[in-house]
Amino acid sequence: MRLSDEIAVIQTLDFFMPIVDDPFDFGRIAAANSLSDVYAMGGTAVSALAILGLPLAKLGTEVGARILEGGASVCEEAGIQIVGGHSIDDAEPKFGLSVTGVVHPDKVWRNSTGQVGDILILTKPIGSGTVTTAIKKGAVSEAVAANAVKTMATLNRAAAEAARRVGIHAATDVTGFALLGHAIEMADGAGLGLSIDVSALPVMDGAWDTLEQGIAPGATRRNLEHFGPRVEWGSSVTDIQRKLIGDPQTSGGLLFAVAPEKAEQLVDALNDAGCLAAARVGSLTEGGVRVA
Repeated sequence: MRLSDEIAVIQTLDFFMPIVDDPFDFGRIAAANSLSDVYAMGGTAVSALAILGLPLAKLGTEVGARILEGGASVCEEAGIQIVGGHSIDDAEPKFGLSVTGVVHPDKVWRNSTGQVGDILILTKPIGSGTVTTAIKKGAVSEAVAANAVKTMATLNRAAAEAARRVGIHAATDVTGFALLGHAIEMADGAGLGLSIDVSALPVMDGAWDTLEQGIAPGATRRNLEHFGPRVEWGSSVTDIQRKLIGDPQTSGGLLFAVAPEKAEQLVDALNDAGCLAAARVGSLTEGGVRVA
């Protein structure tokens, strides 16, 4: 929403049920996820409101306090405060934030403004859907689980700041529709095609193993059923690779479309900023969707 020639407001809302057992980590992950939409539009977060649902008779107020503490810790890292919110007694725990951000009206990033030949660069490894499903089943090590939490709780702030310095054409965050779905949305918005290189995908620790065990959330199947028929799959792409590219992400990375001549500069900037990945995963093309 444009307020003046200099300021536009970004308003976003996201919340979900726990994907890890520890309430503090759940709060961190949910907060980082909620903030991503602001970063994906090139904005700066200003403040947040908390949304909390909790089965008080089962979990008690202490669990709710820890969830909020986790969320507040990530907001502090982002340079903002949770300034209020609302909580209810609910059958299932739920937590998230409504985040207010600001951006110059002429500098808003959209997911529909990519150009032919743009390189697609991803800033976090993928695989959180299969790994968190495995965590619930007790099928991964403590180290794999801890790495997944760290990845999901990492803010996309540094990645966005690096991309602002370099200059990009389009951006989106990678969440429930998986890398495949969000990349297709980016291509469709620009009226273009898409090529993805599965060998270049950054992969979360443990994800290959859990996929090979047949562990995947239901959303993986739904993503592939919805987006898969549009894809020209390379002959060497395996079923496991299809599931990886269709894996729904929680608090995933940013996907940037950048001019080819700036791609190396952006990769360097992301690496210098300490981002978890800076992977060239594909490009925008003249037509069609190809994964090879």
